[in-house]
Amino acid sequence: MSKRNSQSAKTAARERLRQERERQAKRDKARRQIIVAGSVVAVLAAAGGIGYAVVQANKPGYWDGLKDASSVVTPANTTGTKGTTVVIGKDTAKKTLKVYEDPRCPVCAQFEQTVGSTVKKDIDGGKYKIQFVGATFIDRDNAVGSKNALSALGAALDVSPEAFLEYKSALYSAKFHPDEQTDKFKSDDYLVKVADTVPALKNNAKFENAVKKGTYDAWAMAMSKTFDDNKDGVSGTPSFVMDGKKLTADSQGNPPMTVADYNRVLDAALKG
Repeated sequence: MSKRNSQSAKTAARERLRQERERQAKRDKARRQIIVAGSVVAVLAAAGGIGYAVVQANKPGYWDGLKDASSVVTPANTTGTKGTTVVIGKDTAKKTLKVYEDPRCPVCAQFEQTVGSTVKKDIDGGKYKIQFVGATFIDRDNAVGSKNALSALGAALDVSPEAFLEYKSALYSAKFHPDEQTDKFKSDDYLVKVADTVPALKNNAKFENAVKKGTYDAWAMAMSKTFDDNKDGVSGTPSFVMDGKKLTADSQGNPPMTVADYNRVLDAALKG
């Protein structure tokens, strides 16, 4: 082989090597660009995810978001601001008994099961009227049963005061009232099941729709705020107030939990 041909071969080899290095350099650059772009996307996605999580974490829960709702659908048979005044009884009754209750309250259930029929008889007889004030303070640790049941009570009140009282009694009954640690009232289906024991509510499409659509959810929160802001010094349930005075069965301030104690304190309050 001549020196000329040998030199040409070396030159060609070097050119091929240079071209291959350029191609490899371009591939490496492209790879780096892809990696950088992917990293940016990942960072943005992570940031977006974190941002979304932060927004969600700071977004008020459904029920909390209704606490200061300006627009409240109020049930029939209510008066006052946002329909939170619920008075039931004969117009001829001279005095009104305020009854503070929480739907999930086990002591309220005990009272209803023991004294509820006496209260109903007194109301029907015109002995006094009752003003119902609903609370939801037992809803802790993400429980919502008191709120949901109070909303359902609003749906029952929209049907009639009688349906409201019967439904409240059913919710507090030994058959349907859950243990305080069990949030059964969070289920709309369960609330409707209980309502099926009340003739005026059984297969009542309007009532069922109101429960399942949450028609009176904002009203329930407004009612709960009425309890929270009460001026009667009431902080627990059940509590009873007449003429601005809490009715208690003993010096410890316990509510009357027997028919005898209830009649005693009520008769004294009616005379006072």
